[in-house]
Amino acid sequence: MQHPVNPAPKILVIRNDRLGDFMLAWPALAWLRASLPEAHITVLVPAYTASLAEICPSLHSVIIDPKQQGDWRNGRALAKLLRPHHFDAVITLFSRFDTGLAVWSAGIGYRLAPATKLAQVFYNHRLKQRRSESAKPEYEYNLDLVKVFLLDHRSQPAPLPQPPYLHFHETEVSALESEFRNTHRIPGASRLVFVHAGHGGSASNLSLEQYAELIRHLQSRNGHHVVLTAGPGEESRSQALSGLLTGVPHCLYSSREGLVKFARHLQFCDVFISGSTGPLHVAAALDRCTAAFYPRRRSSTALRWQAVNAAERRLAFEPPAGSGESDMQAIDILSAAAEISDKYLQ
Repeated sequence: MQHPVNPAPKILVIRNDRLGDFMLAWPALAWLRASLPEAHITVLVPAYTASLAEICPSLHSVIIDPKQQGDWRNGRALAKLLRPHHFDAVITLFSRFDTGLAVWSAGIGYRLAPATKLAQVFYNHRLKQRRSESAKPEYEYNLDLVKVFLLDHRSQPAPLPQPPYLHFHETEVSALESEFRNTHRIPGASRLVFVHAGHGGSASNLSLEQYAELIRHLQSRNGHHVVLTAGPGEESRSQALSGLLTGVPHCLYSSREGLVKFARHLQFCDVFISGSTGPLHVAAALDRCTAAFYPRRRSSTALRWQAVNAAERRLAFEPPAGSGESDMQAIDILSAAAEISDKYLQ
């Protein structure tokens, strides 16, 4: 069913789960904004990704999910927050019972979500996606929902925006890089290789010994310096990795000043290496060169959680066929180090 054309609709987009999931929504947000430049676009996110949402160039405003205990309680609390905004439409990229209840209770007229789970009963527009099959990247599933919305509202889709989806002013980043190099006594000619060994736990990761082996075998033409990054609660893991790198030039950077400051640091890295985790997708949104390690388990593959940077700026490694789907020990670390070195550090 097509809906009347509203040149300036108030649209709510919901992606209120983890950091990486939210960053994989940025292409969809950018496409929505490009296709409907007069629309007012709001996003619903958890508190811990709100600071990044607030600097997203595709958004006008941010609502923080109250995250109260219990679906019914949170649904009612969220509906109370939504009603005064008088949204014309909601696009739910990640469907949950409490948010479905909230957007229905708030009286939002057009409600679109994936046709999954019990929560779909709260939506009057649904798209069958079968994300559990992991047939394509997560960000493409998000784009599909935006496409349905645009077609339903008789809006001509704009060309798909290309990365970067997040970018800080070069003068600001250059000053931050100079300060960082001076603090850690890093020569100006050295490439900066950021390695994030921490992990949110949603997918398997390399062991610290594997990260150490990878780092020791990286080779660069003019020299490089390794930066071991860590978010809150991950410092002990980066410190333990540091203990395995005797003789390797490296330093530690712990993100203690929030996600935005962390993202500014990522903009000046030459390579970002990690498992399938949120900071990887922040680096990708900045269109930095990335190398990521994934299990082959269907819900966690390199295809499903492909980063959004340009294809020539990303590498992905998985356990080989014939090994266990989550057997990260089966990954050939020396081969990965050689490929990363050849592609990014020569």
